[in-house]
Amino acid sequence: MTESKKPSVLFVCVHNAGRSQMAAAFLTTLSNGAIEVRSAGSQPAEKVNPAAVEAMAEVGIDMSNEIPKVLTTEAVQESDVVITMGCGDECPYFPGKRYEDWVLEDPAGKGVESVRPIRDEIRSRIERLIESLTPAA
Repeated sequence: MTESKKPSVLFVCVHNAGRSQMAAAFLTTLSNGAIEVRSAGSQPAEKVNPAAVEAMAEVGIDMSNEIPKVLTTEAVQESDVVITMGCGDECPYFPGKRYEDWVLEDPAGKGVESVRPIRDEIRSRIERLIESLTPAA
């Protein structure tokens, strides 16, 4: 039995420090490795948002070693699904890709209590995304 290529998802936001990092961490954890996960930013920050790290730690996901990455054309080309979060026109577009734009509040500069609802919204979207990408067992 040949193994089919697993679907790949790229999360893109401007700084790759909050929303896209939380989304990537949820997808990695909740898909149990069934989906290839990337995240990047059009203008990456120096470090991941500490409130986002704290909010994810509360649900048992450690993002403390993640670092923001710069968005590359290759990352987009290698992904089946590109999910943008407020990067607007800075995200490259390739025909044949599935694009989704998730309108989510930016957690930058907010405390953990403000990041929790954003985290929870991301989790519910990730759960729906997994359902759409993986055949029912």
